[in-house]
Amino acid sequence: MRLLAIETAGSAGSVAALDDRNLLAELDLPSDRGSSQTLAPALEGLLARVGWRAKDVEGVGVVAGPGSFTGLRVGVTAAKTFAYAVQAEVLALDTLEVIAAAAPPQIARLSVAVDAQRGQVVAGDFVRASDGWMRPAGSATLLDVADWWAGLAPGSLVAGPVLRQLSQRLPSHVVALDPQYWLPRAAAAGRLAARLFAAGGRDDLWSLAPRYSRPSAAEEKWDARTRG
Repeated sequence: MRLLAIETAGSAGSVAALDDRNLLAELDLPSDRGSSQTLAPALEGLLARVGWRAKDVEGVGVVAGPGSFTGLRVGVTAAKTFAYAVQAEVLALDTLEVIAAAAPPQIARLSVAVDAQRGQVVAGDFVRASDGWMRPAGSATLLDVADWWAGLAPGSLVAGPVLRQLSQRLPSHVVALDPQYWLPRAAAAGRLAARLFAAGGRDDLWSLAPRYSRPSAAEEKWDARTRG
């Protein structure tokens, strides 16, 4: 299955092309401009690099959240538009699971968190299954940073974009993975998508939507105003 993977959950992002789980190419989006300006040219360049026409793509995996409100909207919209145009299958991927999927193979257990603003994170725990993949050990949770730390056992390994803000304040009983494993990457998203597609995973093109950790500030203000 020829796959495209799109990752725009953070401030920039990346795209990748895979033939099943074999990575053919991965491109980083330029960090000096938003993904709304850089994603389409990156996808065009990626297809040219691997020698595919757009209609050669059979599946599109997109990191759908949690993450940046704007980045997730851009990525999900692009994935749906591309998939519709070429009649490809589409699949939404969880940001935390994509990060966990890229952890070194010797890591047996990992806690992953992304910034949810206001001193909170969305955190989830993962364990290495017998097939070698990291699997969720439960549902991801929105909680205060201090509560995330307090719930981690001594020696726990952690990863995630939020560590860019918190790495200097980690409690002594917690160990951070190398920074190269903190961010979601399109290559890992593509490999995860390939596994899920092979297992029959699909998402409905019309109902697929970004998965936010909470309503945006504007939505919360509007809701408060209407309740008032």
